[in-house]
Amino acid sequence: MKIVEREFGPATMKLETGRMAKQANGSVLVTYGDTVVLVAATAAKGSGTGADFFPLSVFYVEKGYASGRIPGGFLKRESRLSDSETLISRIIDRPLRPAFEDNYLAETMIAATVLSHDLIHPSDVAAMNGASAALAISDIPFHNPLGGVRVGRIDGKFVTNPSPEELEVSELNIFMAASKDAILMVEGESNGVSESVMLDALWYGQGAVLPIIEMQEELMQSVGKKKRTVDVPPVDAELKSKIEGIAPKRLR
Repeated sequence: MKIVEREFGPATMKLETGRMAKQANGSVLVTYGDTVVLVAATAAKGSGTGADFFPLSVFYVEKGYASGRIPGGFLKRESRLSDSETLISRIIDRPLRPAFEDNYLAETMIAATVLSHDLIHPSDVAAMNGASAALAISDIPFHNPLGGVRVGRIDGKFVTNPSPEELEVSELNIFMAASKDAILMVEGESNGVSESVMLDALWYGQGAVLPIIEMQEELMQSVGKKKRTVDVPPVDAELKSKIEGIAPKRLR
């Protein structure tokens, strides 16, 4: 069992692996304040050679018990994903999908389950970071971890992972994902802030996730599995040359 932790905005974020979901290719238990999310990454064997798309599935689930609620309705059971859970699943998918190794097309699933939510520290941020960490330590060909963060701005100062109360008075609400050298995804809204403020918020967010990326790299070095080899399909050089000669501008 391996645990790493860093200060991340208003609280400490802890990544733990080796205690739960051991059958998955990679799994991480993320603790942020009293918010706890279990993220497991599982993939079919091989590299999926022959497929014409990447069958990646991401499921973000907020169980009722995580926040002390009993599901409504007659059956009182957990139902299908809500609109919010579906949107968060897509947000997690968006920056991760292009980060896999080229030509890797094996069926892959990421499941993020909220086990506990303190209603202060964001579970979607924890799930994003947990998904990257679970992939990073697995044998799945995902080599460059990323970090997720929510950025707010209150009284002219940027805030890392603001609470729901802080978001009510924040000038902007940005959920973003970034690597060490690139911003990969931005989702959010603002109250008409200037372009310069928005750019500053993005640079602030990228800097804020660096400790999270460092944690994942530490996990990779200590418990990371050897990445599987990806088969590169053969390319017909003559056909490629003809296509490039017919429509080079369209291809670019």
